[in-house]
Amino acid sequence: MERTTEKTVRELALEIPGATRVFEMLGIDYCCGGNKSLEQACQSAGRSIGEVVNALESAAAPGALENRCWQSEPLADLVAHIQHTHHRYTRDELARLEPLLNKVCSVHGRRHAELVRLREVFAGLAQELTTHLMKEDSVLFPYIIRMEEALVAGEPIVPPPFEKVQNPVSMMLREHDDAGEALREIRAITGGYTCPGDACISYRTLYGALADFEADLHQHIHLENNVLFPRAVEMEEAR
Repeated sequence: MERTTEKTVRELALEIPGATRVFEMLGIDYCCGGNKSLEQACQSAGRSIGEVVNALESAAAPGALENRCWQSEPLADLVAHIQHTHHRYTRDELARLEPLLNKVCSVHGRRHAELVRLREVFAGLAQELTTHLMKEDSVLFPYIIRMEEALVAGEPIVPPPFEKVQNPVSMMLREHDDAGEALREIRAITGGYTCPGDACISYRTLYGALADFEADLHQHIHLENNVLFPRAVEMEEAR
């Protein structure tokens, strides 16, 4: 895989089907930290560059499971995928995880003080994500879809209230960075989602669900940061 180590994680995530699964498995940040070279990202994650390149080569091999190529699909289809897959999952999991976390904290919080901090961080993340998704679904995504429809039809685009799409995109990127920081703190608090020996079934369910939530949010942010937003900005600039 020639010159792979010199490419950014973002470039590899876009070029290689299955790369995001490899990065997730090996603890390499491909969404908010996607601008690092693969070599830098491996150093940050404490992974051997050879180990990661071998895993990427396996993901790119003929017969490997392929993802849909969102780089060339209509933006409306990508928006629908994000909303129906990731936005729905995020809302459902926030509704499920908050009471579960409260339950675990009430039972185990005295013996495991880190649960109190975990609840605080997750509550802040949940509040931010709820507002974030609402802004995307009600303002930014509808504009991107209208812009694409107008471009395909050869019609003028109605000027948005935010002047240009880069303005809300910049805000969404900052909020993604904040979410990424919260996820890193949650992972640190939980010791990489490692349950203590006295953990009950609810405790173990919580940590497993938080790990799944982190993985989905990474993929969610990757699709927006690295595919949807750059394509929307490029489309607006080209009209």
